[in-house]
Amino acid sequence: MDEVLSQSEIDLLLNAVSTGEIDAEKIKSESTQEKVRRYDFRRPNKFSKDQLRTLHMLHDNFARLLSNFLSGYLRTSVQVKIASVDQLTYEDFIMSVPSPTLMTIFSMEPLNGTAIFETNPAFFLPTIDLLFGGSGTMLEEKVGEELTEIELTVLERLNFKILENLKLAWADIFEFSPKIESVETNPQFNQIISPNETVALVTLTSAVAGTTGYVNLCLPYITLEAIISKLTTHYWFSSTEHRKNENLDKLINRYISKVPVEITALCGETNITVRDFLQLQRGDCLVLDKTISSDIDILVEGRLKMKAQPGLKGANIAAQVTAIEKEGAVADE
Repeated sequence: MDEVLSQSEIDLLLNAVSTGEIDAEKIKSESTQEKVRRYDFRRPNKFSKDQLRTLHMLHDNFARLLSNFLSGYLRTSVQVKIASVDQLTYEDFIMSVPSPTLMTIFSMEPLNGTAIFETNPAFFLPTIDLLFGGSGTMLEEKVGEELTEIELTVLERLNFKILENLKLAWADIFEFSPKIESVETNPQFNQIISPNETVALVTLTSAVAGTTGYVNLCLPYITLEAIISKLTTHYWFSSTEHRKNENLDKLINRYISKVPVEITALCGETNITVRDFLQLQRGDCLVLDKTISSDIDILVEGRLKMKAQPGLKGANIAAQVTAIEKEGAVADE
């Protein structure tokens, strides 16, 4: 996007042109020159800037969800913040990952392909210590050691809960079901796609019990290709607004459903004179305009809504609905 100048900057520029400090003809010739930008065809950029920006906003929300979840789950203060979102080749990602590390390969059903959730020792070692009742101290002698089967099982369960939070963060864009396919500690064993394939790398910084580490989320383009059109700021904001409207509709319906209404069962009508009305006594019978087999009218707040048959349910007088009347219908006269 071109930079927008303020009024003071415009005045200084005009003053420099008028005094000869800046050559107007030279500026004009430079603006007409063709701009050349380097492009490496071996490493094409498949994600647009708008898509990377959407991924940044989406995983910034994921970082907040993860901070709250881990703080409650580990019972200590955990801070997770998004550091960057870049696109690079899968080979570059694998080469940048230290060994040993913890790489969780998971699928995003119904999408095809897999993605990687990677955590380095500075994250999972203090986490293991906290889960096993420790204070979260990271022992340097444990950095190069292989994880035990028990530690791997515990971390795999934790990572599944983390992926559940990732699912919540993606809900405004796409709903998927995470499923862990495998867990590895050597990055060289994880050739899930071709080395030259483009991936989006989301890097998060973590602070667990005072130890700072990194968390990486590797999302291959071929995995996200089916929903790549949804990774735009326009779709993000429109889906967020739509979800807010849905929540508002549910809230309105919930409160409206609790509003009490008056229901009247109109068994029939008749006309009598005032003299007959004044002479009515207990035990007198009035002949109504409906027979025993006729449906009675059910009125809701004075408006005809249903037809029904009178009867009993246990010891209570009841009415069984036989038909729903259309809007604007009037009771039988």
